[in-house]
Amino acid sequence: MKISRILFLLAVLLTAGLGYSQESEGEETLSLESGPISSQFDYVAKKSGNYRADGVRYEVVKEANLYKLRGNVLDSIAAFNKKTSELNSTISEHETTITSLNKKLEETTTNLEAVTEEKDSMSFLGILVSKTTYNLILWTIIAGLFILLGTFIYKFRNSNILTQEAKQNLAELEVEYEDHRRRALEREQKISRKLQDELNKQKKAK
Repeated sequence: MKISRILFLLAVLLTAGLGYSQESEGEETLSLESGPISSQFDYVAKKSGNYRADGVRYEVVKEANLYKLRGNVLDSIAAFNKKTSELNSTISEHETTITSLNKKLEETTTNLEAVTEEKDSMSFLGILVSKTTYNLILWTIIAGLFILLGTFIYKFRNSNILTQEAKQNLAELEVEYEDHRRRALEREQKISRKLQDELNKQKKAK
């Protein structure tokens, strides 16, 4: 009986707000065999009678209709629970799919970053460095080679100048040596002639 009263109160609450609107919308086929639960409550309420006793109004509901409505409510709840379970399973599958997609997206992002870094990098002595660093190292080496080349050219020119000066000094020294040797030879010849003259004079004097 408590269940009957609870269901009756639910029927009254549901039908109270819907009675006038349904009447204004026109006649509607009410049944316990089909339609939403709200219309089934309307059907039970419509088929119920009422009476007064001791100044209190009572609603009389057919027990078969009450049990039928109870079964329909339980079936609706079971269907709702089944649908909820199916939705939870679908949500779980979607969450698994989203997790898998997020993992793949993470891997793809990591691979893309690696490819981008490799694209923006150069290998120098087996070490992967950025293009900016690579260009800096390359131009530093080129600048160093130019400095070494300039130093070599400078030293070569200085050496060439020193060599030319040494050759010129040697040529001048050779000229001086030849001049000195010639003068020495002339002095030697003069002395030899004088000595010979003296010898000839001494021979004549004897």
